[in-house]
Amino acid sequence: MLARPTFFSGAYLDRRTEAREQTDWLDSALADPHTQFLLVRDSTQLMFGGPEPRIAFVSGRHPAVAAAEARQFVLLGWFRQRRCVLLMLAPEWQDIDLPEGAGFQELRALSPQLAPEEAGLVACARALSIWRGRQRYCGVCGAPTMPSRAGHSVVCTDKGCGHEFFPRLEPAIIVLVTDGTHALLGRQITWEPGRYSTIAGFVEPGESLEDAVRREVMEETGIQVLSTCYDGSQPWPFPASLIVGFQAVAASGTVRVGGELEDARWFTRAEVGGGAVRLPPAYTISRRLIDAWLGAVP
Repeated sequence: MLARPTFFSGAYLDRRTEAREQTDWLDSALADPHTQFLLVRDSTQLMFGGPEPRIAFVSGRHPAVAAAEARQFVLLGWFRQRRCVLLMLAPEWQDIDLPEGAGFQELRALSPQLAPEEAGLVACARALSIWRGRQRYCGVCGAPTMPSRAGHSVVCTDKGCGHEFFPRLEPAIIVLVTDGTHALLGRQITWEPGRYSTIAGFVEPGESLEDAVRREVMEETGIQVLSTCYDGSQPWPFPASLIVGFQAVAASGTVRVGGELEDARWFTRAEVGGGAVRLPPAYTISRRLIDAWLGAVP
């Protein structure tokens, strides 16, 4: 098991899910002078820039908060002992008073520079706002939806339908396959030269996580997995995945590249640890799996 939480995860947020059932939750949030609002527009978040970027929270006195409709708010929970509310701005709303030094930025590029707890909060907000943007209409009858449970579900407004929808995650597996002395790594054609990573893919309907590991490794490399062991997971808000990490053992064999990979091969520990390949970023679960194999993670 991974010894510490993966990036984007951890106990950074006190979710207090019972507060979502309170019909006056927004009134309470607006009346609380300590409530901090996290502003999102499309897939970008309001952030302070610079060498140490951070979230640009605003208070309930900000004009954007005062002008917003109730359906634009989502109660995230309590962050650093203060109530935290997501405000989803309309994409066309460009005329907004920004705190000095703040601007709307994408999370992916900022991730390596953010404090882990702030990255986790922004990842949560980003995933919720994208889901809400894609669930404006009922998937059963096509009627408009309205938010419920403090923004964590939406309900069809057609009384004859009334379906309730909750945020959906897209499960994916990621696996470091070894034969004991070598690790199986692959690369996609769009990556920079020399970059290799662990094998990954989405779980299909009716498939267990372990089945997905075996199928993906076989499809991508032609290697048969003999055994699997769960290692950890990572929320991946691009846009809404949950990546489930495994270590796997396979018999060494000839690699036959298929699927989405441009290349795949067996690497020794000396090659992986000695810089012969470019490894994934340190904040990814892929890198954590590789580091664990190399003995870098206790």
